[in-house]
Amino acid sequence: MMNQRLALKQLKLLKSKSKAMRLAADGWKNDWQMLIAILLSARTRDETTILVCEKMFDKFPTPEKFSKLNISNIKRLINSVNFYENKSKYLQSTTKDILEKFHGKVPDNVEELITLAGVGRKTANVFLANKGKDHIGIDTHVNYISNYLGWVNSKNPIKIEKQLEELFPKSKWKEVNNTLVSFGKTYTSKTKKNLWLDWIKEKTL
Repeated sequence: MMNQRLALKQLKLLKSKSKAMRLAADGWKNDWQMLIAILLSARTRDETTILVCEKMFDKFPTPEKFSKLNISNIKRLINSVNFYENKSKYLQSTTKDILEKFHGKVPDNVEELITLAGVGRKTANVFLANKGKDHIGIDTHVNYISNYLGWVNSKNPIKIEKQLEELFPKSKWKEVNNTLVSFGKTYTSKTKKNLWLDWIKEKTL
């Protein structure tokens, strides 16, 4: 596996070559809103997710208010996101569980978060990292870039998470997902993305 000093240099270069942008997890007023936005962003553009969430949270800013909606109302609110029918059920169930099982407070650990409908390990880790905790969310951008740069040698998200945790100091874990997602979204063309990744390799080897 690559040494830590080299990986940190590459992480810094990835950050410097990424456009500043708002990701789905950014800028919400409370933890419930942040979690819902991350959940809805799965396989949906962040820009679309943010617009949907801004409209929804303007009317229903808390889990208490949102819980009064029936499934048809929820579907209408989020029908711009991919797989909105399944996600509508997740939102209804997750909000109910947050209110009833967790007394209105979003859990702050992976084990409890993944008991919520629609919340997998990636969503849980991204949520916790955005709360300032030391976690790494593994999505398609992290998977692709980490393998391309030789940080990891697996396509399995749990193995990637473990290898990245071993490679980077804990203080940097929360930066990894946001940095790699921002880079991946800055260069949507695979050819251009790879050109920059090759440049980063040459610059640091």
